[in-house]
Amino acid sequence: MIQTIRKAWGVPELRKKIIFTLLILLIFRIGNAITVPYINTIALKAQLDAMGSTYFGLLNTMSGGAFAMATVFALSIQPYINSSIIIQLLTVAIPSLERLAREGGEEGRKKIQSITRYATVAIAILQSFGYYVMMKRYDLLQPGAEGIWPALVIIVTLIAGSSFVMWMGEQVNEFGVGNGISIILFGGILARVPSMIGGMIQGVKLWSVVNKGGMKAEDAALYGGPIAPWAVALLVVGILALIIFIVFINDAERRIPVQYAKRQVGRKMYGGQSSNLPMKVNMSGVLPIIFAQSIASLPITIWSFIGVPAEGTVSYSVYKAIDTQSVIYMVAYFIMIIGFSYFYSSIQFNPVEIANNLKKQGGFVPGFRPGKPTVDFIKKVLNKITLFGAIYLGIVAICPLIVGKVVGNSSVAIGGTSVIIVVGVALETVKALESQMLMRQYKGFLE
Repeated sequence: MIQTIRKAWGVPELRKKIIFTLLILLIFRIGNAITVPYINTIALKAQLDAMGSTYFGLLNTMSGGAFAMATVFALSIQPYINSSIIIQLLTVAIPSLERLAREGGEEGRKKIQSITRYATVAIAILQSFGYYVMMKRYDLLQPGAEGIWPALVIIVTLIAGSSFVMWMGEQVNEFGVGNGISIILFGGILARVPSMIGGMIQGVKLWSVVNKGGMKAEDAALYGGPIAPWAVALLVVGILALIIFIVFINDAERRIPVQYAKRQVGRKMYGGQSSNLPMKVNMSGVLPIIFAQSIASLPITIWSFIGVPAEGTVSYSVYKAIDTQSVIYMVAYFIMIIGFSYFYSSIQFNPVEIANNLKKQGGFVPGFRPGKPTVDFIKKVLNKITLFGAIYLGIVAICPLIVGKVVGNSSVAIGGTSVIIVVGVALETVKALESQMLMRQYKGFLE
């Protein structure tokens, strides 16, 4: 990876693309440091730390901590991600959008992109309004900021910030390296690494103080909880093992052999080649985890809006039972990941369409006749691959929660979603650089 970046830096055109991408990330980080007026950021951070196990914790992680600081880019790229997922699902459900995506060509792609932008603004409006309502509900606004004007300033600023982040992502797609949205998400998650390391150091210090008798364990929990040095070593080894596992699965695929029949045209013989049909193990990426986490944490998020019940009541027992550190949540989370993995694989890979395309091109899977037997075989392989990929995603998502529960300090456990995104974006960016360098080598060879 380092060698690839060094070689890419030596190419003037790629150097400009890399510098432009880094400049966009710098602007993104500057925007994450500019706070929105009329908001008590200290009280907001304390409130969101208490609600870290809810959906707001996910939003805060994806924004690089900007959500808890009420910055201009607090919503980050999340509205665009949600709108992209919704439009993708609607493209499958609505025939006109499906025809536009398949048969519209470049013009159709631009129209769908325009629809996605409008949907992003609509989602940003809803999230900005909900953000303001939450702050008003928990008295997180500054004194005297109860009127219409402060509400309008807060909501409009958040909407404008989210729209600007979307625009920056599109500029990276055109003038930078890699996928702009993924790069911004990558930068936001990496910005959380220093705070995670700081949490580890703080946890070790608290552990030392508790062992020396200077503080009770219950009081230390108010500062994030103590963490033993061996637990830090366990976390580091676990994260490294998780990264290796993700890299291995990211490139894993099942290749179905395909043979093309020979055909004679005039005096020449065509066809007869052997090829394969690649099926990636993790076909749906990180989307099943994001959707499952959003839905699984929805009950505890709604309850946090209403108000946490008093200890000793039945409501508090139910609240703790569905908390994101509970066994019930982990089981439901795991099952939802498997369900969404099957859903996305069925959207992205259509066995009937693949079999028909092979039949039109004169191709067939050895040992299976064209038509229904080929469709059934592809479906069987797809189900097995999807199950393995879904279990892989479930393990990656659940392991940090289990480690955090065992260690006793869940705040220092980096989320499986974050690890997948960071590793996936790094690999995709390196591949994009390699392909650009290869293209320029061929260009020079042909000239």
